[in-house]
Amino acid sequence: MNAGFQGSQEHAGLTSFPPLHRGVLTTLQVNLGYRCNQACSHCHVDAGPTRTEMMDAATLALIPQVLSARGIATLDLTGGAPELHPGFRELVRQARALGVTVIDRCNLTILSEPGHQDLAAFLADQGVRVVASLPCYLQDNVDRQRGSGVFVRSIAGLQQLNALGYGQAGSGLSLDLVFNPQGPTLPPPQQQLEADYRRHLGETFGIVFNRLLALANMPIARFADHLRRRGELEPYRQLLERSHNPTNLSQVMCRSLISVDWQGRLYDCDFNQMLELPLLSASPPGPGAGPHLSDLLAWDPAGAPIAVAAHCFGCTAGSGSSCGGSLR
Repeated sequence: MNAGFQGSQEHAGLTSFPPLHRGVLTTLQVNLGYRCNQACSHCHVDAGPTRTEMMDAATLALIPQVLSARGIATLDLTGGAPELHPGFRELVRQARALGVTVIDRCNLTILSEPGHQDLAAFLADQGVRVVASLPCYLQDNVDRQRGSGVFVRSIAGLQQLNALGYGQAGSGLSLDLVFNPQGPTLPPPQQQLEADYRRHLGETFGIVFNRLLALANMPIARFADHLRRRGELEPYRQLLERSHNPTNLSQVMCRSLISVDWQGRLYDCDFNQMLELPLLSASPPGPGAGPHLSDLLAWDPAGAPIAVAAHCFGCTAGSGSSCGGSLR
């Protein structure tokens, strides 16, 4: 066992979070890089306009091979703004040609960035599922969390997607919105919040969408620094642990998803990626700090242990939280 694996096990051992093991791998979540046209206060990957990390061509070329070798149903593309990667569109085309569902985790403002004005039409043409960040339906709250002017541009992006059929009944083009709390609190019940979003966005802007996904903020990276400065980090961690609901354990995303960073290294989830907690085992072991994307060409990760730590309570607290929203 290499030092990266051993360090992960020691870190995982410091938490009272229950042990977990993988089920069948159905989703490959790929972080194409940390460059983004925004710098949101809650961003757990510290993405922003000055970040330069980006997946190279050789690693990018492995993705369709792994999708095919493992029979993976869903490719979940994230960043930063994944659309800023020059290979984004070709990767989408290759995955769709394999019959794989592609998710684009879109910040909406990217749709109006210079050079990306045709992006929405491309996503619609490829039948990409858009999961769009809109942490509130009120302008002041969004601009406070994501930057001045972001709300207006986000609404324009949603209207552009709606005009192409996204969110419209019978179109086959799925548009989901993502809610994040403003601070160190659990998300409210997803169903009621979704009704509020539908009413306000529909009545005020004529916007329709398929689902609202309510996600808890993870106490790591930029958000953790923000809480630490305010003396709220430890109370929030305690809130998450007190709110742990064991019935959510069977549905947490790490049981069916593997996260890939911009260098091709494998993690149990996007949060473990930022904490540098790689998968605990692989056969054969990958290079460097842990398993690599290339390992999945021959390795079936089903049954492998999952690296857990204190932040994992963010996924099981209350109604639960995952990349697909509430678990209950």
